Amino acid sequence: MEYRALLVCFIAAIIVTPLVKKLAVYIGATDKPDPRKVHKVLMPRLGGLAIFISFVIGYFLFMPPTPIFWPVLFGAAIIIITGIWDDLRELSAKWKLAGQILAAGVVVYAGEGVVVTFVNIPFTDSTLEFGMFSEIITMIWIIAITNAINLIDGLDGLAAGVSSIALLTISGMAITMGNVFVVFAGLMMLGSTVGFLIYNFYPAKIFMGDTGALFLGFMISVLSLLGFKNVTLFSFVIPVIILGVPISDTVFAIVRRKLQNRPMSAPDKSHLHHNLLNLGYSHPETVLVIYTISALFSLAAVVFSQATLYGALLVIGFLILMLELLVEFTGLIGKDYRPILNLFKNQRSKK
Repeated sequence: MEYRALLVCFIAAIIVTPLVKKLAVYIGATDKPDPRKVHKVLMPRLGGLAIFISFVIGYFLFMPPTPIFWPVLFGAAIIIITGIWDDLRELSAKWKLAGQILAAGVVVYAGEGVVVTFVNIPFTDSTLEFGMFSEIITMIWIIAITNAINLIDGLDGLAAGVSSIALLTISGMAITMGNVFVVFAGLMMLGSTVGFLIYNFYPAKIFMGDTGALFLGFMISVLSLLGFKNVTLFSFVIPVIILGVPISDTVFAIVRRKLQNRPMSAPDKSHLHHNLLNLGYSHPETVLVIYTISALFSLAAVVFSQATLYGALLVIGFLILMLELLVEFTGLIGKDYRPILNLFKNQRSKK
């Protein structure tokens, strides 16, 4: 039945997206070109509403009743309202954050099974109890991942494709663990997002806007919590690995702005996709390169979940090295930051 849910949401997105596109143009939810953006023409940007509507159709038709059913739906609705408002009026950062806090709060305080209360400490029989900070830590995770997906939404099909890869991985791992809610919700989100991606891949006919980016980030953060919470510290790394691209892009954006003494909320054109474009990759090539990197992270997460302790450490070490080389090659922190590449260059010059 879960695969029927995926198919229904996929077909629904294909049907609904053109209608949402017309609505976006009619109400003025459009994205105007500016020096920081890649597109050159006016684009409708309410596409996330199509993903939400398609997901809700499947949600009511197929989702088995669970205690988390309504809190997730209400939280998602708050995120969608926040996104629509931003796509129409361009909300300030504090109002967008307020919407995210409210949505996260609904899931954390009204839902069941979402809050991370502890993790087991590796190499010991002890646990790290979060106690009174459990809800706060859980909300920080939801808000952080929500914004991470929003930050990578800079090229046609980028956020939708990266999210689809993450959703496929989360759903697949949930199947092996027998987590019914995550399986159904993940596959319905996957069907809705891929159906929308048909219109969003280069050259895009519609953008997902903050409506879509916030919704995808919110749902991915909640599903990853429901799938991987209260486990060993190493196992809790799994969703971090799956979301390696948006998380690392966000972290390096913070580091970059800190080094440049710029406000954290200040936009720039030094994200991963911008730097790949600057290296000469075309628009679709850049998106496909980032898809490939995301798929490698997801594959690493699957291997990590099945590995022994030392195998898991080996996977982490490989990912750290790969990430470091990616940062240096693309200039994510800065063009002059190339310690490993310069080391190889110096060794070659000595020969």
